[in-house]
Amino acid sequence: MPSAPSPRRQAGPGRPKSAQKRRAILQAAQRLFLANGFEGTSVDQIAAEAGVSKLTVYSHFTGKEALFFAAVEERCREQLPDALFATALAGPIRDRLLDIGLRFHTLLASEDAVALHRMLMRDPRTVERLGELLWNAGPAVILASLEAVLATAVARRELEIERVGEAARQFLWLLKGDINLRMLCGPAGGGHGDDDGEAHVASVVTMFLRAYGPR
Repeated sequence: MPSAPSPRRQAGPGRPKSAQKRRAILQAAQRLFLANGFEGTSVDQIAAEAGVSKLTVYSHFTGKEALFFAAVEERCREQLPDALFATALAGPIRDRLLDIGLRFHTLLASEDAVALHRMLMRDPRTVERLGELLWNAGPAVILASLEAVLATAVARRELEIERVGEAARQFLWLLKGDINLRMLCGPAGGGHGDDDGEAHVASVVTMFLRAYGPR
């Protein structure tokens, strides 16, 4: 089944939209979605939190689902910007994977990531409605960018990978480990404060390079 198109709205002719207002709207949406859930947050509330009119919100986004998509996308790009994957095309492959891995680990271990998972788990209707939006806004973009990095490394004979897409998924899932599960379980799961994120990422990169490094 083909993925639904991303609910983005292209800017029309006329006066350029204010980047500052758009940013304020996204930040307000991120705070309210995480605090109140998707169903418990209205466009009116987001507008009030951002200090703009409801009309201004709709001038930037088509509706609440588009706002959710953009808020998740923005948060992921803050930690894993497009420029990271562009610069990851230079330098030793181990260093490039370490850089990507550390940023991905930091994103997964953030309070926002845990709050987002808890928000989705709160109501089955939310998962069904927003699951695809969440995937397309965050994980799918990160996965595609990582695939491009690995494909370039294969072309340069830095790695030997037959199925790049599968290898990219393996790398990200190894990085994820039990971080989210333990944090979702709260204190009962042991938290994550004592974990050495750098050591975890380094061990994953070492394992990955042993599997896919040149023979």
